[in-house]
Amino acid sequence: MHCFITGTDTDCGKTLVTLGFMQLCLERGLKTTGMKPVAAGALRTRDGLLNPDALAIQGLSNPRLSYKAVNPYCFEPAVAPHLAAKLADVCIDLDEIDRQYRQLCKSHDAVIVEGAGGWKVPLNDKQDMAEMCRRLDLPVVLVVGLRLGCINHALLSMDAILASGRPLLGWIANHVDANMSLAEDNIQTLKQRIKAPLLGRIPRLDQANAETVATYLSLPALC
Repeated sequence: MHCFITGTDTDCGKTLVTLGFMQLCLERGLKTTGMKPVAAGALRTRDGLLNPDALAIQGLSNPRLSYKAVNPYCFEPAVAPHLAAKLADVCIDLDEIDRQYRQLCKSHDAVIVEGAGGWKVPLNDKQDMAEMCRRLDLPVVLVVGLRLGCINHALLSMDAILASGRPLLGWIANHVDANMSLAEDNIQTLKQRIKAPLLGRIPRLDQANAETVATYLSLPALC
């Protein structure tokens, strides 16, 4: 089980889905980890910069991994990755990300890779998240944050993923706006138009954790 988690935008629930898929893989008895190659938005600690989402992924990984193995590029400001990297005078190197991903594949049966932002978010002057996914040769799961405007964002993301030559395994509907009008109608519209199965619907959760999220998800049929 190896896949890439992308989303319609930032804060749409990619980490929730990553943790949920990890939990499902662990329940199957698979050696499982997640990887968040690039994280922008971190806390300064005695152990260096640490991103909360990457820490959650590290905490669920089994066998246990170092933080750096899960999150090789971590930046303090919560801005676009290429801008955060420039502020830190760092160039995000896809060769290094690919090398670390291959190492994880040697020690784990399942590796769930979470992107940052959406599908076309830049990483450096020439490369973006789509190029990272192509480099890692991963199929994609799209997380749709259910809010006003999500239909357009979801369909544009689908078109871009397919145009990149990556298989779209499925999509997840995540209720980020609990008060969204006609949420069910939006989901039905997307089911008719997204060329991949709906793999789960995550309600608005006050206290989300991997075990709870996993109950709302199904692993892709390919897995």
